[in-house]
Amino acid sequence: MGGGAGRGGTPPPPAKYHGKLRAPPRDVARPRADKGPGPGPRVGHVGKGAEGAGPPGFQLPAGAGRVRGEGVGRAAAGPAGLGAQARGDGSMEEREAEAAGTVTEPAAVAKAGEDEGGLAGRFLRLEREQSVLLQALPPFGEPVSHVYHPLDYAWEPHCDFVRRYCCTPKRVLFLGMNPGPFGMAQTGVPFGEAWHVREWLQVAGGVKKPPSEHPKRPVLGLACQRAEVSGARFWGLVRTLCPDPHLFFRHCFVHNHCPLLFLASSGRNLPPTELPPAQRDRLMVLCDRMLARAVGLLGVGLVVGIGRYAERRARRALAASGLAVRVEGLPHPSPRNPRANRGWEELAKARLGELGVLELLEEGVRRR
Repeated sequence: MGGGAGRGGTPPPPAKYHGKLRAPPRDVARPRADKGPGPGPRVGHVGKGAEGAGPPGFQLPAGAGRVRGEGVGRAAAGPAGLGAQARGDGSMEEREAEAAGTVTEPAAVAKAGEDEGGLAGRFLRLEREQSVLLQALPPFGEPVSHVYHPLDYAWEPHCDFVRRYCCTPKRVLFLGMNPGPFGMAQTGVPFGEAWHVREWLQVAGGVKKPPSEHPKRPVLGLACQRAEVSGARFWGLVRTLCPDPHLFFRHCFVHNHCPLLFLASSGRNLPPTELPPAQRDRLMVLCDRMLARAVGLLGVGLVVGIGRYAERRARRALAASGLAVRVEGLPHPSPRNPRANRGWEELAKARLGELGVLELLEEGVRRR
């Protein structure tokens, strides 16, 4: 069976789970959306209730509608460690996304609101601290051509995501590796395939341009119409199990080990494992420490690494920090994973049943 987004069907009964997760926290409140950082050029800003561009999986044909033109505005250039300078031509898709998706807003507040109280505010402050440390790293060398930092240029929707769904302690943390070019790099949300982020999670906010944008990987924000397969599969499974996203986030949250996207000169997505060893090691040490602090802050009892890389990093990071937190793995939904192309959704359901997470989610749906 396929692993596409939004599939229905009755989940299989959970397998026996050896062990207990901690008592559930209080129900998640629905806080206001954060206004994000100061004003700047935005693309793909879609407010709540906006009409969707189509179901998950919709994708423009390669090269369709491409015409030469001026690119849309960019955020101010960041530190050298976050990407080499490059300027690409705009496209019809890019200009249409900006024209259709941008709305006029009052001037945003200077601060992102992370100084407010509550768990979400503390989590956002931790992420801003990580951003400062990442910006202090030396520039990444070959084969890295560009580095995207969504927690900089897509901070507004990211804040909205955190403030909506990270207001109480979490029993389970789903951990990804790093942003994908058509997921979090567009929306600021982990595994953030735009349709699910915009239409199901109801996340909103302006997305700026990265300081240095690869011409083959334009940032279109929440108006991006190209689906990310991993994100569509992951959030499609979550939506099947929990029709209301608050039922999922009552106990769970989703986070990435590293918030940076690395691109080769060709535009190919470079996983952290392909970085130069010395630079990779510095980056991993920093991200490991921040992961341990995030786990401690949220009170997580189980980390589910999505893919072997995330699982290994979580084990190493939490062991080094002395946190007695259980770490397990879930097959990655990427089409690069042959197992994921042979019915990832059913495979993932079975694994979640073994871990006790499926029973936890189904209990929340029954009590709704």
